[in-house]
Amino acid sequence: MNNTGAGAGAGLHEECGVFGIAGAQAPGSGAGQHSNGPGSGAGQPGSGAPPEQNADAAVCTFVGLFALQHRGQESCGIAVNDAGVISCRKGQGLLTDIFDEKNLQNLKGASAIGHVRYGKATASLAENTQPIAVSHIKGNLAVAYNGSLVNAGALREEIEMAGGVFHGTSGSEIIAYLIVRERIGSDSIEEAVCKAMQRIRGAYSLVAMSPRKLIAARDPGGFRPLSIGTLDGGYIIASETCAIDAVGGAYLRDVEPGEIVVIENGRLSSIDSGLPVNKSFCCFEFIYFSRPDSIVDGIGVDWARREIGKALARETGVPADIVVAVPDSGLSAARGYSEESGLPNTMGLIKNRYIGRTFIKPTQAGRERDVRLKLNPLSANVKGKRVIMVDDSIVRGTTSARIVSELRNAGATEVHLRSSAPPFRFPCYFGTDVPDQGALIAVGRTEKELAEIFGADSVGFLPHESLSRILEGAGCPICKACFTGEYPIKIPEAPDRDIFQKPIRML
Repeated sequence: MNNTGAGAGAGLHEECGVFGIAGAQAPGSGAGQHSNGPGSGAGQPGSGAPPEQNADAAVCTFVGLFALQHRGQESCGIAVNDAGVISCRKGQGLLTDIFDEKNLQNLKGASAIGHVRYGKATASLAENTQPIAVSHIKGNLAVAYNGSLVNAGALREEIEMAGGVFHGTSGSEIIAYLIVRERIGSDSIEEAVCKAMQRIRGAYSLVAMSPRKLIAARDPGGFRPLSIGTLDGGYIIASETCAIDAVGGAYLRDVEPGEIVVIENGRLSSIDSGLPVNKSFCCFEFIYFSRPDSIVDGIGVDWARREIGKALARETGVPADIVVAVPDSGLSAARGYSEESGLPNTMGLIKNRYIGRTFIKPTQAGRERDVRLKLNPLSANVKGKRVIMVDDSIVRGTTSARIVSELRNAGATEVHLRSSAPPFRFPCYFGTDVPDQGALIAVGRTEKELAEIFGADSVGFLPHESLSRILEGAGCPICKACFTGEYPIKIPEAPDRDIFQKPIRML
């Protein structure tokens, strides 16, 4: 999803990041075994320095979430477990807005979970910040998840009819409620999580923390990434391996689709949920969401993007002088395009690093405003040149026209827009935004018509067959529903009820 504003940031589903740690003695001082990207090794809040050696689970979680900040900038939170007592701090804003050295020191505990969130315009509420922390008859529980439940509306209605109440509109409340309800008749928290998984459908990678255990679970489709790492005798759970690197941990493996992982007393065990596995990994994790220094289900994200760029050059190549990436998620694909085509990979757009991802801005007006602040063409490099402009994807397309125009104003004689993703023509119900098909610019339009809309000399997309060959050829079956309309699981007629869910606002 175009991180310069062409993406579909006002959609009805969320993309987030989770982190959990248990049993580690200290976060260590160096980066992990395969880290080389921005944010790795981040330390004390706001300083960029490595964490102190005696820092506890809260600081580790802060550092891990800092490496995942690209996955959500609307709100964040950390819950810690201190001898069975769970404490939580969360709020709306970046990690450095919500946490400082003093309040992190107050979050004492040997284990912790954390969350960063981006949300939709209708649900940008304090009540939706995670983790969700609750007290129940069997103890305390904190839950955080990344994904989207296609049966959230039906489950919420069922819970409400049984007398349940909700504070916000997040699916994490539904998951927490189901776990608590199932815990009453279960022998363990992991058994309750397993029973809850039988009820929920859709995409979810979650972490949960009870007084004695840290639990991770992944849906049987494996839509969203979830990795396991080791650190100083303990274990880490993270949405991406870059977060494991950031705290000095070592990547162990991924949580498998349909698997439940339990960490207790320094030991890790695995439970099969018993759900039928049909792996359908979200291809946009490789195209856009994940950091290029992450390894996702055994595949390096940077490698995948470079291979996509090479395929894009083979499939859509035209005579040109230079290749220019739309930073940052277009960088690796542009390098691949350059390697395959033989054209020089030139810096043609300068990014203001102090502006967050426009994809996660909840309104289109906000995204377009930030594009003007975020990207500026480098006239000296593009003037008089035929430019191949490589972006990660084109969804709404409203700001693609603006970027093309800026390159032309900077002196480019031709601008050929290339998308690392196939045309986005169908709604996604698994966390990749915009279920409104009418908002998708490629629906019902040819590449020639799109070029006219954008003011480009040509527009080209990577065919979805090529995307499949690259990722599935590397051993990762993917979900392509947003391109083909073929959904890996059945979608209910009314998969989202959020427009009817009006939580009380605290003013």
